[in-house]
Amino acid sequence: MAKLFRAAIMGPPGSGKGTISKRIAQSFGLQYLSSGHYLRESIAANTGFPRTLAQAQALNSLYQLDLVISLNIPYETLRERLSDRWIHPASGRVYNMGFNPPRVQGKDDITGEPLIQHDDDKPEALMARLRHYKDVAKPVIDLYKSQGVLHSFSGTETDRIWPYINSLLSTKMHTQPSDILIQ
Repeated sequence: MAKLFRAAIMGPPGSGKGTISKRIAQSFGLQYLSSGHYLRESIAANTGFPRTLAQAQALNSLYQLDLVISLNIPYETLRERLSDRWIHPASGRVYNMGFNPPRVQGKDDITGEPLIQHDDDKPEALMARLRHYKDVAKPVIDLYKSQGVLHSFSGTETDRIWPYINSLLSTKMHTQPSDILIQ
């Protein structure tokens, strides 16, 4: 049996983790697990997900990650992305008024149902979310850096970061259908 390739993507809210993850899954035939999806389920069930140092260490004891991608996006870019982000709650489809607007303002393209903006994406909540992310993520990033599996990418546009991530993954892995990507 071939060895599994396990990778994770880290980044603050609005950094493009979902977009990059979907591209990786599509390009390399990986199974894609969104921590946001599991985190929402975990909150409902009163449990947690590996976003703290203790949780990362627990994950490490079960599975050694082969690669961790860290997305470093300037605050102003994150603020613009999140303040323009609207979501169709039933499907999870995401729209951005700046670069991926719905055909009819405020309505989902497929169902025509109303879009919402999460309170967490509003500017007043964003600063607190980013501060919390930096506080919690720094020790996790330091852990993966010390293990030699961390690769950081900086920029303001996902389309400009993607070729570098794609190139890294092309040299680092020989995919199997059961490989896993955690975002």
